[in-house]
Amino acid sequence: MSERLPNARIVVGWREWVALPGLGLDAVKAKVDTGARTSTLHVDRQWRFFEQGAPWAGFLLSPGVAGQAREAVAPILDEREVTDSGGRTTRRVFLRTSLVLAGIEREVEINLSDRAGMLFPMLMGRTSLARVFTVDPARSFVHGRPPDVLPSS
Repeated sequence: MSERLPNARIVVGWREWVALPGLGLDAVKAKVDTGARTSTLHVDRQWRFFEQGAPWAGFLLSPGVAGQAREAVAPILDEREVTDSGGRTTRRVFLRTSLVLAGIEREVEINLSDRAGMLFPMLMGRTSLARVFTVDPARSFVHGRPPDVLPSS
């Protein structure tokens, strides 16, 4: 059962396992970062194409779980300038997809970026947390590891 605060928000730790079922990902380690506005997903490679006249993104991603490297495609929601924590600004592709955390599924916007070298393949920003979750920075993996994930990952 999820821990709830009096205002009915679900408590999450500074890092959590999430699922992105719209992209076919059952388990992704995510750093919960209230200092970041948007969420970012690591991609090893990305490309663009058109499907029925609309722009789509194809991408190769490896979310940090053994055996889950795969290609995925999704319609492009937008392209925006994003400034990272080092002050560098890059133009990124944004997608809208479903995210599951603590048994709650919601539609979120995520941008695609090369996060190679980072400890977490996903950064979950505050817009993905808004009105549903609150973060306890002293805790981590409050909602546990998905059952299909190997302990070594």
